[in-house]
Amino acid sequence: MNALLKATRLTKRYDGRGGCVDVDLDVYPGEVLCIVGESGSGKSTLLNALALRSEIDGGALAYTTREGDALDLLTLAEARKRLLSRTEWGFVHQNARDGLRRNVSAGANIGEPLMAIGARHYGRLRETAADWMSRVELDAARIDELPSAFSGGMQQRLQIARNLVTGPRLVFMDEPTAGLDVSVQARLLDLLRTLTSKLHLAAVIVTHDIGVARLLAHRLMVMKDGRVVESGLTDQVLDDPQHPYTQTLVASVLPV
Repeated sequence: MNALLKATRLTKRYDGRGGCVDVDLDVYPGEVLCIVGESGSGKSTLLNALALRSEIDGGALAYTTREGDALDLLTLAEARKRLLSRTEWGFVHQNARDGLRRNVSAGANIGEPLMAIGARHYGRLRETAADWMSRVELDAARIDELPSAFSGGMQQRLQIARNLVTGPRLVFMDEPTAGLDVSVQARLLDLLRTLTSKLHLAAVIVTHDIGVARLLAHRLMVMKDGRVVESGLTDQVLDDPQHPYTQTLVASVLPV
């Protein structure tokens, strides 16, 4: 099976310093990859580089489309990048308000990505929006309410629906459960696990929470000072960490 997304020696620098340096990774169809590390480790920098949300300073980044075309993402025309982000990718922000249109209804938030790729039939758009609200455990009767009427956890689920409605193959998530109450976080994690499995969705998830990684990820990458210090199957890395930094990270929250 070919990798969906492949990075080779990917580097992004800030003021001459490495936000992420020489990162190699593969993401396969249907696979959930979690990137963990403390604040400042470079994990969010890497996520934004992979999602083409920031300029990349070195390395290579390739993506295999739905049709099987191998794209060099670093030389891709801007119009093709925008189309890719609308059709094959999604990006879930840590703060749901950054990923939602706050001045339009919940239904319009879900319908807008479909309109951006050509959908115009109002009835079908509304029906699809209601269906997706139900899929992410929101009351479809609230379809005409603004995002501000929803709680933080509900806004995050609305943002997820907005990202998944176009049927992407790969979704990037930046600390999707951060700042939520424990009970709300647990419900959201269960939803994410169900959706990625049901939709055969590949995901790259950044988190500082090893418990989140344990629950969601097939594979794990550990970052420190902009570099990947350890990677492997999630249970393998967490149950038998090899790098001293990973050992310290795991010991701080889990029995080793």
